[in-house]
Order: sequence, then C-alpha cells, then structure tokens
Amino acid sequence: MATEKKTTATKAASRGAKKASDTAQELSFTAEQERLAYKEMLLIRRFEEKAGQMYGMGLIGGFCHLYIGQEAVVVGMQMAIDEGDQVITSYRDHGHMIACGMDPKGVMAELTGRRSGLSKGKGGSMHMFSREKKFFGGHGIVAAQVPLGTGLAFSNMYRDTDRVCLTYFGEGATNQGQVYESFNMASLWKLPVIYIIENNRYAMGTAVTRASAKAEELFNRGSVYGIPGEQVDGMDIRAVKRAGDKAVAHCRAGKGPMILEMMTYRYRGHSMSDPAKYRSKEEVQKMRQEHDPIEQVRQRILDAGSETEDSLKDMDKEIRAVVAEAAEFAQSDPEPDASELWTDILVEA
Repeated sequence: MATEKKTTATKAASRGAKKASDTAQELSFTAEQERLAYKEMLLIRRFEEKAGQMYGMGLIGGFCHLYIGQEAVVVGMQMAIDEGDQVITSYRDHGHMIACGMDPKGVMAELTGRRSGLSKGKGGSMHMFSREKKFFGGHGIVAAQVPLGTGLAFSNMYRDTDRVCLTYFGEGATNQGQVYESFNMASLWKLPVIYIIENNRYAMGTAVTRASAKAEELFNRGSVYGIPGEQVDGMDIRAVKRAGDKAVAHCRAGKGPMILEMMTYRYRGHSMSDPAKYRSKEEVQKMRQEHDPIEQVRQRILDAGSETEDSLKDMDKEIRAVVAEAAEFAQSDPEPDASELWTDILVEA
C-alpha cells in the first residue's frame, strides 16, 4: 500500500512538473520579442509620464486618463494580432494608440488641441482615431465602444474577411447594459470579436468588489451566452500574448467571440484630477515593486544577457528623446483654424 501511494504521489508530482514546464514553454519569449516588448511598453510609459507633466503645466486641457502600469495588456495583445485587425477602446486610450503604431507627435498634438493632432485638434485625450492604423477610438462614454466594436466584427463577418476586432473596456463597464446586448449578438452570429476587460480594480474611485457581484470572475460574464472566457495576469506580457494568441485563433476559426479578463493595475488616479485617496500608498508601491510589467521584462533581458544595463539605458534615452520631440512639436504646432468647427460633422453617402 505504501508503495502504491508513493507511486501515485510520484505520478502526480510528475504531472505537475510537466504542466509547469509546458506553461513555462508557452510563456517563453525570444530575445527579440523581449526587446520589442520592453521598447514598446517603455515608450508608452515615458509618453504618459510626459503627458501627465504637461497636464500639470496647463498645456493639456479637459480630461486625461493615463495608462501607466497597464502597458503589458495592449502591447501583448498587439503582438497577437495581424495587420488589418481592428482595435477600439475607452477613454484611457493613449497607450493603445501608440501600441497601434500611431505617431507620438500626432497623439501629443491632439492632447494639446493642435491642427496636426490625430483628430485635427478637436477630439482631445479621449477621442482620437486612425483608419490607417485600424484604430477606431477612444470613446468618452463608459462602454459606448463595446457595441461599436461588435459592429466592426459584424462588418468583418459580413465582408467574409478573417479580421478580428479587439474591443477593450474596464471592469466598471461590465455592469453596463449595452455590454450584454453586444455579448448576445456576438454569440448569436459568432462574430470575430475579443472582449478585453482591463480590470485595474478601481472604477473611478470604487473598488470592483463593491460594485460587481462575483467580482472575482468577470471573465464569466458571457457564459450565459456561451462565450468562453479566461482570466489573465495582465502584468505579465507573456501571459497576455499567450491568451491573445488563443483568442485570436478561436475567432479566426469562426468559433465566435471570446472574453479575456486582464488583471492589471493603474499606478495613477482614474484621471489627472483624481488624488486616488481610496487606496493606500503601500498598495501601489507593492504593485510597482513586485509586479511592474516593464521591470519584469527588463530583468529577464538582463538575466538572459541579451542586453546590458548600458544598452537598456541607451534605449531609454532614445525613447525619452522621441517623447521630448513629440512634446515640443505639440507646443509649437498651430491651433486649428476656426473653419474646422464645420468639418467632419456630415458625411454624404
């Protein structure tokens, strides 16, 4: 009996070790992937830090929601899709724009309301678009982008393409009615849409546990419609990429929508006007020290020896120069002509 128990325990341990090995293999990145991930996430962070600084100087008006801390989500998902796939998101959108390849100068110029901005200086922080990059906004109304993203996926199906639409929204938006209308239609018609819940744990100043029933499993919100879901470590870009690959393959195979709940965290307040007194400094510091998405990649790169401390510092210096150039451009670019008030308000079909 003792031998049988030992054999059973040994088999279980072996299965556990194999599962851990398989998971590690799934999450592994090549040196080039690590470098790309680090560079893209660092560009977003430096851009957002500069945007916050310019907002404090009064150079950016209106609302401004920074993406600092959440960089792994959008960069990891961009690594999982192909050119031609679409992206749509909420008002915390600067990081998504940059990850989609939109010019930092155009993004910053829009933040300052200048004519070279990606919405000609008329949209500001929350409303930028680029048909060229298949980026369909920035939307200021909570969850308004969810039915629009579903509509983009319907267009893909109707035109018989193999394109996929990434539709991002926050955990607070999961309680909005139009989200469930979208889930129903997407499942009914098997639309190629990936619903990405960026769960940064606080909807404005309200913890998700105080506002959402079964808050620990928002990825199951589509189960009644037959939509599969998965909860992902949104602070680990490798886990994001793995989940993204799986969801994209699911959609391209004609199996309909999928929900990915990205467990992430924002280091700053909900917007620049939010002092974030609803959480402790210790909580934020713990996330920074133990789970920072950029620092994780940086450490892996150094451990692998593919880059040195000096080469990573040089990369950071180059990125800071790109962001500084964008900020300078945004301050010197002219404001839109008054005639722009009458453009982009009517389309004649």
